[in-house]
Amino acid sequence: MKVAKIDIPTDQGAVGGVNNISLMIRSNRCTTRNLVIQFSRNHAQTPESVPMAEPIQLPLFPDQASLIRIRPERNEWRFYRMAVWPDLFGRALLARQWGRIGTQGRVRLDPHPDAGAAINALAQLARAKRRRGYRDLSA
Repeated sequence: MKVAKIDIPTDQGAVGGVNNISLMIRSNRCTTRNLVIQFSRNHAQTPESVPMAEPIQLPLFPDQASLIRIRPERNEWRFYRMAVWPDLFGRALLARQWGRIGTQGRVRLDPHPDAGAAINALAQLARAKRRRGYRDLSA
């Protein structure tokens, strides 16, 4: 008895991903035999079965920034950090910390009516600091 495997890609006529075909085969002895061939889709190759990774939401408006300015010729080693924090009253705070690298520095909390206003203020301050020579802290 010989067995043959046939892989035929198909997109139609399948119920539950399986197609059935009935064939009638005549042997040399003039007898008739019914043969049922079952085709099943290879699920490893179909686009529907490939698992997709969860999408990653990149921040359009970042809610924090870390900047540094290092000028050894002037003995200048500065940092500037900003982050948007929620407060207990439903508003947002823009936390700003700055000073010499290696020290705790100073901290200032600026209240804003909502997170959007705080993020706008953060973006404006970061833009001004970058114009003055501060660069993003590389991770």
